[in-house]
This record gives sequence, C-alpha cells and structure tokens, in this order.
Amino acid sequence: MTSPIGVTAILLAGARPIPDPLARAAGVAVKPLVPVAGQAMISYPARVLADHPAIARVVVLTQAPELFAADPQTAWIAEHPKILFETSGNGIASSLLALMDRADQTFPLLMTTADHVLLDAAMIDQFVDEAAGADIAVAMVERRTLLARYPQSRRTWLKFRDGWWSGANIFWFGSAKARPVIALWQDVEQDRKKGWKILAAFGPLALIGAVLRILTLRGGIARIGRRFGLEARLVAMHQAEACIDADKPDDVVLIEGILAGR
Repeated sequence: MTSPIGVTAILLAGARPIPDPLARAAGVAVKPLVPVAGQAMISYPARVLADHPAIARVVVLTQAPELFAADPQTAWIAEHPKILFETSGNGIASSLLALMDRADQTFPLLMTTADHVLLDAAMIDQFVDEAAGADIAVAMVERRTLLARYPQSRRTWLKFRDGWWSGANIFWFGSAKARPVIALWQDVEQDRKKGWKILAAFGPLALIGAVLRILTLRGGIARIGRRFGLEARLVAMHQAEACIDADKPDDVVLIEGILAGR
C-alpha cells in the first residue's frame, strides 16, 4: 500500500501536574527538554516527523511553547517551516478535540510523544501504510519482538490470546468518526471515577473477552471499533524499538546505547 501524503503529525510535549523525575534530575523545566545522547529528547521525533515525505506538518502540543523557543537545543523546532506550536489544554483528549474541530484541520492525524526518541522513518512508513483507511489505529509491539532484541527492557504488557502486547505510543485518527472515542477518553481524563461507565461503553463481550483472554488483541480492537461504528485497527510494529520510550533512567541508558550503534 502507498503511504498517503498530507498527514498531520501531532507531537505531544506537555508536562504533567506532578514534576517529572527525569526533568528534575536533568535540571530542565519539562521532560521533553531532558538531554538524551547530547540532544533534547524532543529533537529526535520532531526531526524524523518533519523530514518524512508523508507528513505535511507537525503540530507540537504543549502548555509552554516559549520554553522550546528559548532553549538553544530546541530553537530550531520553533523556526522550522513545517512545525508549529499549539498551546494544549487541561488534557490530551480535550486538546486533540479542539485541534480536530478547527476549520483548517484535515485528516488523517498521526499522534506520538516527545519521549519517542527512537522513532524513525521505517516505523512511520509501516504505521502509515497499515493504518491508512482506518478511522482509528494503534501501534503495539508483541513481547517476543522486543525480548528477542532487548531482553533487559521492562515494559507493561497486556495479555491476549495472540500474545503479550505493549503500546508503541503511535496513534492514528483517520476521520472525524474518531471523535466519539476521543470524547470518551476525555471523560476518563476528567473523572477517573467514571471508569466503570467507560468500560461498559465498550460492551460486556469485549470486557469479558479481555479478562478471560479469549480475544486476540487485533480482533478485540476491531470489535470495539464496530461498537462505535468505525474501523479500528491494530498495527503490530516490526521494530522492537517502537515500544522503547524515554520514561525512566534505565530507558535513557538503553536508548543511548541504541543510538550509539546506529
């Protein structure tokens, strides 16, 4: 399949209310400015996204755009003609909805995070090719793919009939049909006590299937999509590095080793 041209990439570069341990240890204001192998971590995914031919523009969502413009290591991001900053709201979902509702915004959207330091063009190629045509897609890595390359890496795994899966922090919103799912996500962000209502919205079969491990992840995602009247798709990433983000000091050490070998 040929990758669609004109994708808007959304790069999440916000800060949580609680100070980030990596940022505090590095003496920087926000986590995306934490140095990894001599560069602010956000520089890696920002450059890969800006250089990719399928990406028409990159929108950096953050509460404090001025921090990146003022930092010598990230000033280039603020000056890049393909990149623009948008001030994010109280949560990711609400900020995403506001962006989707703008008159000048077109689909599809690809969303990733500033700590996705190992993101590369091959990952974008695979994800965009396999997500194209879906209303929502999510990138995941199966445990055997990661452990075959990096047995020392520790991730959070979801167990399904077709394996153990970890998120790769790459998401696809192919049409406005994705809006109700994001609105549901917004409800979770605003009131986590509504969790049982959110689970109920996905339907008892999907919930029971996940608990009893009788669903494949691919089939479960497709079924949830049908529940919302849209096409939802799993993209099983080929590269183990797709699920290694710079979240903990051990991650940074591993990532720097991988970068040194590239």
